[in-house]
Parts: sequence; C-alpha cells; structure tokens
Amino acid sequence: MTEWTVHGRIDGPIVMIGFGSIGRGTLPLIERHFTYDKARMVVVDPDDENAAIIEQHGVRFLKEAVTRDNYRTLLTPLLTAGGGRGFCVNLSVDTSSLDLMRLCRELGVPYIDTVVEPWPGFYFDKNAPAEARTNHALRETVREEKRKNPGGTTAVSTCGANPGMVSWFVKQALLDIARDTGVAVTAPAQDDRDGWARLMQRLGVKGVHIAERDTQRAKSPKPMNVFVNTWSVEGFLSEGMQPAELGYGTHETWMPENAHRHSYGAKAGIYLLQPGANTRVRSWCPTPGPQYGFLVTHNEAISIADYYTVREGEAVVYRPTCHYAYHPADDAVLSLHEFFGRGGERQQAWHILDENEIVDGIDELGVLLYGHGKNAYWYGSQLSIEETRQLAPYQNATGLQVSSAVLAGMVWALENPDAGIVEADEMDFRRCLEVQIPYLGPVKGTYTDWTPLTGRPGFYPEDVDASDPWQFRNVLVR
Repeated sequence: MTEWTVHGRIDGPIVMIGFGSIGRGTLPLIERHFTYDKARMVVVDPDDENAAIIEQHGVRFLKEAVTRDNYRTLLTPLLTAGGGRGFCVNLSVDTSSLDLMRLCRELGVPYIDTVVEPWPGFYFDKNAPAEARTNHALRETVREEKRKNPGGTTAVSTCGANPGMVSWFVKQALLDIARDTGVAVTAPAQDDRDGWARLMQRLGVKGVHIAERDTQRAKSPKPMNVFVNTWSVEGFLSEGMQPAELGYGTHETWMPENAHRHSYGAKAGIYLLQPGANTRVRSWCPTPGPQYGFLVTHNEAISIADYYTVREGEAVVYRPTCHYAYHPADDAVLSLHEFFGRGGERQQAWHILDENEIVDGIDELGVLLYGHGKNAYWYGSQLSIEETRQLAPYQNATGLQVSSAVLAGMVWALENPDAGIVEADEMDFRRCLEVQIPYLGPVKGTYTDWTPLTGRPGFYPEDVDASDPWQFRNVLVR
C-alpha cells in the first residue's frame, strides 16, 4: 500500500463546484494529500449522476446549479461554515470564474480553477465579435481584476494540465536546453519574470508548441451521432468553436489573411476568423513523431507568450510564438469531423471514456520549444492508462494529468495563502512539479531535428518560408 504524502491542512470548509470527469478524479487526491474535516466538505453540481461516488467518500452532495443569480447566496454560507480558512475548488462549466474568484477573495477563501470560464452564452454568442469570444478576452478580465486588486487571498487561475502544468514544463525545459547547449545560467527566481523571459531570449527559442498526442482507445468503436472524448465534451466543443488563437512571436514575418491582432490588454497574440478545432498545424511528439494537431485556443498560448515578452521601455524586443497543437484521441478526431460535417450541429449524445472502457494508450502531453541551438526539445508527461489505473481511481490518463495539477496548485496556494491572483507561469514550478510528478508517468525530455519543412511530399507548390523553418507560415496547414 502506497504511503501518500500529506501536503498540508485545510482548516475550513472545502467546496468543490462541479463533479464531472475532473471532479471525480480530484476528490480522492484531496482525500489522500490533505488533512481536513470531511464533514465540512461539500460537492455542488446540478447533476447527480455521480452522487454515489461522493457518498462513498463520505462527502456531502448538494444538487444545485451555481448561477449568476444565486452564486453569492448559495456559496457564501458553504464557504464560511464553521470558520477557519477553507478552499474553493472550481471544476465546473457555465459558472463565471471571475465572479467566483471575487467572492472567495472577499471571504478570504483560497480558490483554484482550470479555465477562465464565463457564465452561459459566451461561447456561442453570434452577436459578439470574434475578439470578444477569444481566450484573450477571458484572460484579460482576470488580469484586470489582478491589476485593480493586487495581493490578498490566493486565487490560482487556470491550473490544470494545460493551461497549468505545461507552464511549469516550459521552465524546466529552458534549464535543460541551457545545460545541453553549454549556456551557463542560474535559474531566475520564481518572481523574476524578466529574468525568465531574457533566458528564453538568450537561448534563441522562437516559440513553444503545447504538443499533445492522446492515443487512448476504447474497446468499442465510436457510434454515429455520439461525440466521444477522453475529457469534457462540453468543454472541448466550447473552446474548439472559439477563434483559433496563439501568442505571436517577434520572429514572425507573416500573418494569415484572416488573422487579427488583439486590440487591447497584453496584445501578445493574434486570432484567426475560424474555429480552433477546425484549424490544423504541424507539430511533433516523441511517440508519433511528426503529426497534425488542432490549434485550439487555450489560456497558456497567451499567458506564456505574455510572460516571456522582453521589453525595452515600451518596445517589445522579444516574444515567443506559442500555441496548442492537439491531436486528441482518435474517437474525438472522428467526432470532430462528424460535428463540423454537420455544420457545427452538436451530436445527439456525448460520452467521456472512463478507465474501464479504454484498452490501451497514453496521453503524451508536453511542450516543444523550438528554434534554439539544438533545434527543438519536447519535455513532458507520457502517462499510460495502465499506470493511471494503478495510481488513482475514477479517471483516465488525460484526467489524471489535470487533476494532479489541481492538487499541485492547491498545495502551492496553501503554502502561499496571500499571493493574490496568479497564473501557473507565476508559481514555483519546482514545488508544483514535485507534488505532481508522482502522477505523471514517465516525464522525459527529447531532442528532435524535425522542423515544419521536414518530409513534405513536394508534389504541389507550397507557400513556405525556406529561410526560417519555424515561421508560423510553415506550421499552419493551409
């Protein structure tokens, strides 16, 4: 029997909002790694499908939707019952992360989420201009709150696998590249943002792909008219229908015709007038090698590009390109083809593959840092379904990469209770990975000589930039 490390004590109530695939996986991790009063923990969800699991763990369940109208009256007594400093773990959809974060900070309750989630209506508002539906727009609401109300009770924003864990991988990858290219450096301090940005600039990194390949496959093939995924279908479709979006580096010399720059805020990226889940990019992961991925918008694409920006006065002198390059499980790829073939009409049924349905496969999720002296370096997790079953219940490999990042973020927040609003880029990557790595399977770094110009068939003329393989012009599949 494994002796799990207890990382801290939560001496107030724990309120978990949402109990989907990530909530189910996170509950036993909280149980293992924290000391707390189980009688003061409650799970809030409008769906009672998984109520038996909650009951099995001796936790109170409240079948209730958290809405714009009721969130204060519903959550305030739950978050303050019995005194002490509790914790709000927001793993829900259709609830405003910003509003819940504000409430928690008013009450002095630490908070964590995995995405900047809006109230219902945001993702599919046909009257909203494209920029208003971007992740940049969502992120800026939280960054503005941080600017207006610095410090105070810790609220960890967007801390799952990605966004979240991948930001910690970037820092470790930078130190590995420095070591392997003979660049003598001392790791910048946790709060030395400019130092980390200048390190990336010094190493010559042109950009970062959040490069993922999910090879988990089920016993039964996907039926027609069912969207099958290894994590939230609702979450995937919501972000997949947002505009394709990426941090845009200073080395880029070209932009797609349908691309627009962000008009306010960090202005670290661009967005395309097409859905991210229907936009393909060339990328690389260790197991498949070269692959196509989807350029789905994510918070980390903007936060990483923003965090590693170097400025001289008001002028931006260096910024990396950064975007997701996601090859989901094959059933999810088929589901997307079906979804877009139907004109974006959602399938009649959704299904998330659980650990009992999956035959084999891994979720290979990492960061591909490219353009430096050793070309490209992938660093990340290669977690298999077999190892996941041994490590934790109620989840597949994809889910465990997320739930273990939530655990790491909670530990960091308990150890830094008055850090204000933070993103994963601003946290102590060493401490967070120390907590998370036991749940990630093999965590490896691999160099490759592949570039987006490698291995093209050459039968047809292509609009490429042969002078610089790592231009986004060469990455985007057109």
